[in-house]
Formats: sequence, structure tokens, C-alpha cells
Amino acid sequence: MDKILGLDLAGSPKRPTGYAFWKDKKLEVGCVYKDEEILSLAQSFDLIMIDAPLSLPEGRKDLETPGPHFRECDMELRKAGIKFFPLSLGPMRMLTKRAIFLANLFKKQNKRVFETYPGAFYDSAGISRRDREAIVRFYRHINLNLEVREYLQDELDAVACWLSGVCYTLGKARLFVGKDGQIVLASEECVELLKYTL
Repeated sequence: MDKILGLDLAGSPKRPTGYAFWKDKKLEVGCVYKDEEILSLAQSFDLIMIDAPLSLPEGRKDLETPGPHFRECDMELRKAGIKFFPLSLGPMRMLTKRAIFLANLFKKQNKRVFETYPGAFYDSAGISRRDREAIVRFYRHINLNLEVREYLQDELDAVACWLSGVCYTLGKARLFVGKDGQIVLASEECVELLKYTL
């Protein structure tokens, strides 16, 4: 668990990027902003789970040129009834560019990098995606001893990314795979198991 980093990436360095990781039997949660801060933070981790698209649809060379809006893995999410924003939608364009840039740097450092989606994690846990109090209650229920304070949604989403990485290492992930991308989600079974694992 201590080699996994969860990142809720912001599209702009002016907005907070949430992070979560396990250290000294405690979950560390916070925010960074600049690319340099993210790269520095990620140095000691082998597996990085990012809440952002990490690839473009097949047949689309960039986000400026018109092309397909959805990847095969997106279509698989849709078939599973999971709601999401297409990567070609407004602010998602900036996020996608930044995510692909950072993911490529991580991969050059021989890190494993996966796209994940906190919204789907909350769906599996039966929690409203924007009910921060309910999310914190769930995290405490599965023995994550979060300190008592107000949490940004970015921080809570980073925890969901980290937990999805934990499920992946346990072999309890749902993989939505296409020729142009892959999304890794915690399985419903794993969400239940987390109560007894952490």
C-alpha cells in the first residue's frame, strides 16, 4: 500500500491537485499545484492512479482537431451504466493534455500509471459523488483514520484513486479496456473487502 499514489489531477496548476498515500500506518492526504510539485511527490511511488483521461480516442491526433469524442474504454464505462464526462468537453481538454504529459513522464521513470475514476468508486460504495460528509464517514468506516478537519473534494477523490490502486494490487479491480485506453476501477467486491483489509 505504501508504494501507491492516488492523484485527483486538476486541469490547471492554479487549481488544487489532491493526493493520497499510505505512510507509517497512516493515510496522508493533501494538495499540490504545480507540475514540479506533482513530479517531486511521485518520486517514491511505483503505482500511480490518476483521475483523468490518459489517452485520446483512436483516430484523434490531438484535442484541437475534430475527431471521435469517446474511446473504447469510455464506451465500456457507458455500457456499465457509469456516468462520466467526455474528454473533449470544455475543461476536460486541458485536464487530458496535462494528464497525458505527466503520465508520459512517469512512464519514463518506469512507474505504472493507470487512469481511474472516483465517481465510479462512490457509485460502488453507494455514496453520492458530492456528499463529502458521507464520503468521509465511509472512509472512517473502512478504518482510514483521517484527521478531523474539512476536506476538499479533490482530496477525497484522491483517496478514492488510492483505494482503487489498493484494489488493483489485490487483484480485485474492474478493467475497462479498449485499443485506445484502459480504466481501472475498484470492484464492488473489493469495496466491501476494504472494510476488513485496511
